[in-house]
Amino acid sequence: MSIRAASSDGLEPPFRRLRIYAFDPAASLDMRTAVINSATVTLPWEQLEPGPIGEYIEVIDVDPASGGFYLPVDLNDPALLVQDGFPPSDGNPKFHQQMVYAVAMMTIRNFERALGRRVLWAQRPWDWKTRETVDRYVGRLRIYPHALREANAYYSPQKVGLLFGYFQASRIDFGTALPGGTIFTCLSHDIVAHETTHAILDGMHRRFIEASNPDLLAFHEAFADIVALFQHFTIEEAVYQQISQLRGDLSRRSLLSGLAIQFGNAIGHYGALRDAIDSIDPATGLPDPGALDRAIEPHERGAILVAAVFDAFLSIYRSRVEDLLRISTGDGTRFPDSDLHPDLIRRLTKEATKAASHVLRMCIRAVDYLPPVDINFGDYLRALITADADLVSDDARGYRIAVIEAFRRRGIFPRDCRSLSVDSLLWERPDTRIEIDWLKEIDFPYITDRREIYETATRRCADLFNWLWDNARISHEAMRSMGLWLREDAPKTIRRRQKDGDRRPRRPAVEVHSVRVANRVGPDGDQEQQLIIEITQERRGYRTPEAQQQVESRGRVAGLTADFVFRGGATLIVDLRTREVRYCISKDIASTERLAAQRAFQFGADSEALGATYFGAASRDEPFAFVHRML
Repeated sequence: MSIRAASSDGLEPPFRRLRIYAFDPAASLDMRTAVINSATVTLPWEQLEPGPIGEYIEVIDVDPASGGFYLPVDLNDPALLVQDGFPPSDGNPKFHQQMVYAVAMMTIRNFERALGRRVLWAQRPWDWKTRETVDRYVGRLRIYPHALREANAYYSPQKVGLLFGYFQASRIDFGTALPGGTIFTCLSHDIVAHETTHAILDGMHRRFIEASNPDLLAFHEAFADIVALFQHFTIEEAVYQQISQLRGDLSRRSLLSGLAIQFGNAIGHYGALRDAIDSIDPATGLPDPGALDRAIEPHERGAILVAAVFDAFLSIYRSRVEDLLRISTGDGTRFPDSDLHPDLIRRLTKEATKAASHVLRMCIRAVDYLPPVDINFGDYLRALITADADLVSDDARGYRIAVIEAFRRRGIFPRDCRSLSVDSLLWERPDTRIEIDWLKEIDFPYITDRREIYETATRRCADLFNWLWDNARISHEAMRSMGLWLREDAPKTIRRRQKDGDRRPRRPAVEVHSVRVANRVGPDGDQEQQLIIEITQERRGYRTPEAQQQVESRGRVAGLTADFVFRGGATLIVDLRTREVRYCISKDIASTERLAAQRAFQFGADSEALGATYFGAASRDEPFAFVHRML
């Protein structure tokens, strides 16, 4: 009986095991790490077609540079099932296909556990030229393991796919790589997880790829690095070996704290492409709090956020192993100076993997608590604290204090907060009661089919838009608390529209981006059922304040066209049990301060180059292709 025939009789196994590189091929060339670099991961079972092609992922192995096409791997082949897939190999294209599938599915699984819902990809971009009605649902993310012959890998919003490159290592500054040897980015666990995270985040927040301030693309990069970094800790064999080598002290640079080591070596970095441990001022023993003000490039700026999160993890890890250190050294703050007993290594490994899992889920959950546009690092700090406080009321381990302290040391502060206490950082409940009667009129049944989830969410977005347009009984004060302005006296640069068949004048328009359900379970088994709603507005922005004011006072002015798009709006966190809006996380469409800040970011004398890079037509279509060149 074949494997597929067996599955049709209900005999499908619960999971599939596949071998991957725990880090990348470079770690297999080091005697200390070779034994742990071949890792086996366990994934939920799904029927796969050759490719592999599953419910979420479609691997297409075309090499445009050579005009070649690699035969797809069939992971349902019995010979591969019994040996957990192909062994790691940089010379076997079928292993490359297996590697990208396995790591991408690991990343998807981590998101779904943290978010309490299934992952959906971004819609297909609307074709404004043809205006054809097409199915915009994207069921599978396409992954191209050998798409580029260059030192690059990126997520393409236009293709809704991941494109991985390959290139020759430097013949001069080659580090530990073979001079002139071929480096495949698809074989780096960190790069695959990083790009998959970009795709998932774009599916959740469609406006986060619009660089309206220095933090936005930096956040995209940092968040993707955070996910890749903490996935290292899901591979217990690797964590065990590294803790043994580091004698438990994870604050020292290691494979666990580095990202894309082979890539970094190949382009002459002599080590990881990026590291989660930042430099310390020897005079103060602290990181430089002014580094954020000087960092402009997205990876450089994002590295500061990554370091803050990793620093918080280290504090949490130390607090969890303090008793073990006290038993072994007599000092709960000092790691042993000699080799550790295997039993102690196992206990430290357990605590490290548990703390990393908690921090990773904390970081992912926070993404639901961000405003829909123009986010900054301070917003993310508040989202982290609020999301964690909602699900875990008793912070016995001090996770939230550790996060606040790590952010403070790097000069990451939120705006409009009285202090850095936990209570002050929580998003406030709405000052004005927001009554959305539409919420009380519909049910939110549990749905598992991803296409049905997408179609249901799309209908809900349309229904909420129609309710806002036709039957909005929300007061002007409530709308303004959401950062929106729907009355006719709204600023004239806010985009207007007129619905078909509506005889009323053109009115300020809104976009309902998402209405998504989250069912999260806390550590005590408590369930948090929420509805996440994102509503935005669009406003025309002009290069100079004088032009802006001229259009605001007179409406459209001949010869003046908008220079950029300015957005506002809100994320509403709704308690599904009571149907009440619990949090309103807004960015005001009428904010002159934000408008001036975006204008300065795009057109200021010190940022003309950045503006050209981030706002040019090509970079708007493929922002990550530009940001990720040479990674």
